[in-house]
Amino acid sequence: MTISPETNKQDNLERYLNSFATQSFRDQADRDYIAARLACRFELMPQFLWASHQAVEKYFKAILLYNKIRAKSVGHDLVKAQALTKELSFKIELSCRSQKFLDHLSQYGEFRYIDVPYNVHGYALIDLDFMVWELRRYCQVLNVFGKVLPADEQTRLNEAKLELFQSTSKPKHNFRLNGGLLEKILENKSHPSRPALLWNNPVFGLRKRSIVRSKHLFYAENPLMYLYPEMLDELLKYVFIPDKLAKVYRAHLANIKANPDARP
Repeated sequence: MTISPETNKQDNLERYLNSFATQSFRDQADRDYIAARLACRFELMPQFLWASHQAVEKYFKAILLYNKIRAKSVGHDLVKAQALTKELSFKIELSCRSQKFLDHLSQYGEFRYIDVPYNVHGYALIDLDFMVWELRRYCQVLNVFGKVLPADEQTRLNEAKLELFQSTSKPKHNFRLNGGLLEKILENKSHPSRPALLWNNPVFGLRKRSIVRSKHLFYAENPLMYLYPEMLDELLKYVFIPDKLAKVYRAHLANIKANPDARP
């Protein structure tokens, strides 16, 4: 069979896109995940939420790009990103616990400047670990859209699909992504990020851990704009506030003026 130059060109472009998904989304998400673990360990909660949000956002974008689903409108919106996964040829399976934590990040994690009230409660680090493990499994090439692959690549694709299918019935630490950054860090005992990844991690590691230590957290903070929405117009003279937040705080101020007892 003769392969036309145009077919070769398209195949190369798809491989470049897959490589981009790995380097710019999945690898960066892995780094954000480790950063989120460190932030949680040292109780830097706004940074924990933001880094966790960034990790999930990039994992979703990797999945969508691997599967050639247009996602230009996603921005930082996790709800939009997850909605687009309905176009995949497979279903992303998330536990109720992971979906609940993802919803929490969707609500609070996007905002970096304490411009909305936020809270972190429960065993948040464990919630993050399980959610990342569940979502990250799909961050790989699982569909070649009818192309005929060389025998060795087809074998690797089949093995990846089988390992994904069997992942929920095996110890979680056994699951591996081919070429994954977390996997490389785990294998490199001298990597400076390895301790941060392994610390009390129930899912990523080199052995099964039946028990991990985790602190039950409770943090909450209200932004000054929520407490004193009268400052909004003056603040807008000096800093950028997203339109959607400005509208919310204008409505909040109107409610307080109409109902003084509604002030926090």
